[in-house]
Amino acid sequence: MKTRTRKFFRKALVPLFVFIFAITNMILIADNDNEFVIGEKVSLHSAILNEDRNLLVYLPSGYEMTDKSYPVMYLLDGDVHFHHVTGIVGFLSAQGLIPEMIVVAIVNVDRNRDFSPTHITEIPTSGGAGNFLYFISDELTPFIEKNYRTVGYNILVGHSFGGAFAIYALLEEPELFNAFIAVSPYLMYDNNFLVNDMKAKLKSSYKNVEFYMTIGNEPTYFDALDQFTKNVNLRQAEGLEFSYIQMKDESHMSIPHLSIYNGLKYIYSGWQLPKEIFTAGLESVDTYYKSLSDKYGYKVEVPESTINLLGYYYLQQKKDKEKALEVFKENVKRFPLSANVYDSLGEAYEKSGQNKKAENNYQKAVELAEKENQPFLKIYKENLLRVQQVTAKNKG
Repeated sequence: MKTRTRKFFRKALVPLFVFIFAITNMILIADNDNEFVIGEKVSLHSAILNEDRNLLVYLPSGYEMTDKSYPVMYLLDGDVHFHHVTGIVGFLSAQGLIPEMIVVAIVNVDRNRDFSPTHITEIPTSGGAGNFLYFISDELTPFIEKNYRTVGYNILVGHSFGGAFAIYALLEEPELFNAFIAVSPYLMYDNNFLVNDMKAKLKSSYKNVEFYMTIGNEPTYFDALDQFTKNVNLRQAEGLEFSYIQMKDESHMSIPHLSIYNGLKYIYSGWQLPKEIFTAGLESVDTYYKSLSDKYGYKVEVPESTINLLGYYYLQQKKDKEKALEVFKENVKRFPLSANVYDSLGEAYEKSGQNKKAENNYQKAVELAEKENQPFLKIYKENLLRVQQVTAKNKG
């Protein structure tokens, strides 16, 4: 990735940090005619760990063209999993199965140190999970929340030793993350330390926490994970949704991709708008998204694209052109900086025979698109020219 460097200085709960950004362009924006960039490289100095930590940050497509805020996935073993996980996030969000989100992939320095809750002699640097969790809670998350638009909904994803750290985080800092994906967690570490520790530290109630855990064809892991699952089920903690899935056709190294794909679908089950709600109208759609807001603890806006589709749904039914106009007008009201909403409203006016109003909205779409050099500018100009030619012909 080609980079440009800039510096940030900020105060926090610990001594002054110097944050050095190595910035590339956003996801799916070409740096030149031959390259596409999928994220940013970011480096920050941790006073807690006394070292520089590298991050890879994925931002949703169009991040720079909106003022939207997003959930954040914190991805352990980030250098290994960044590429395939950002592909999963981009694909599932494009299908409307999960929201768009920021992915913060934490590049390893010493995973044996950072992910292990206790020191054992076999691993000289082990026992640093406490400091690493402190780094995430007091340095990393404040930094991300200061420099990116976030909604306060955080997901932690870890594989193997990283999966064990995800469980450690649930036990030690249950308010830090809203959801967890633990893939083949190495719970046998230090004589099942975390399995035993959870008996005292697993809470009786949580605030809408989702925990998704998987294992492949890994017999040496089964006993510890079975004990962990038994303890979770016995506690029956209120507000903790727990799922343990065995994938016997997967190995330790093949399981992460499928686990993260399915884990995100589990966390966001019900995210996709049901057809019967969609066809019932915008009021029903608003009510459904209000229920999502209640579930995830932040305001979930009805997407511009969903409202637009509803407008076209009505537009295709000739008797509902007035409903279509109402919906497109509402989309303009909610997303006044979007070129696309004006273009769609223009189309609805054009098909209703109101060419002057169509021309005005097509013109607005062109003006907004030119400011951002948007990819659909050519189409907006073609729509504007077409209706202008019709208007000129009618005058003649």
